[in-house]
This record gives sequence, C-alpha cells and structure tokens, in this order.
Amino acid sequence: MLVRLLYASRAAAPLTEGVIDSILDQSRRNNPALGVTGVLCFSEDVFIQILEGGREEVCDLFNAIVCDPRHGKVRILVYEEIPERRFGGWTMGQVNIKKISPSLLLKYGEKAELNPFAYSGRASMALLEELISAGLIASHHP
Repeated sequence: MLVRLLYASRAAAPLTEGVIDSILDQSRRNNPALGVTGVLCFSEDVFIQILEGGREEVCDLFNAIVCDPRHGKVRILVYEEIPERRFGGWTMGQVNIKKISPSLLLKYGEKAELNPFAYSGRASMALLEELISAGLIASHHP
C-alpha cells in the first residue's frame, strides 16, 4: 500500500549549504532501496517535505526524521493512502525557497514566506504541486 506523508519542521540550527547537502545526499543514497520518493523544500529555518512509498518505509523514515537532531518541532501536515505517486520522479527533489516568486507564496499564505505551520496541509500540498508544474523542483543542489 502506498502512502504520502507531508510534514514540516524547524531547523535545529541555521541551515547551511552543508546541512542541506548532507540531508539530500543521505536521502538520495538511502531512499531508492526503500522505494521512497519525494520533495524537500527549505528556507532559512523551515523544512517542508513530502515522502511517498510503502506505509512501513515511510513511517520508519518519518520516525527517523523526528529523532534527527537537525530537525525540531516536526509536525505532520498530511498523511494519506494514495493510489499512485505524485512525486515519483525524484528520489528526493528539492526547492530552495529563495528561487520562488513572493507572489506564489502569498497565494497560499498570509505573508510571502514559507510557513507551513500557518498553512493548512492542503495548501502546503497545493504549493508543492504548483512548484512541480512551474518546473521549480530540482534533482540536484544548485
């Protein structure tokens, strides 16, 4: 059974390029064997990530993320059983929020900033889907 999990977290320490590279490298190295795909979106202090795959694998990976010292205040925004993947093209795609138009962020939130803690899970999912449509999800760190 396939599931999709969308979560948000606060960075435990300021996000540097090294921290982001480490997370993406680890995801791209480990996720294919688990059958997990997804997208990571980040700003200076916020992560928002979608994980798709088998229920056991996604739940185990999420539990590891909750215990990861790089993440704090981890919150589930959406968890659902799915008939097919929407984010299957990426072992772990990425979006740097600095490359997104402020008007797109205002479409889904009160301010032109990534704040999934203030959005509904549905709005966060819609934002990520729009980023895919706009071709703003990359496979490699720019």
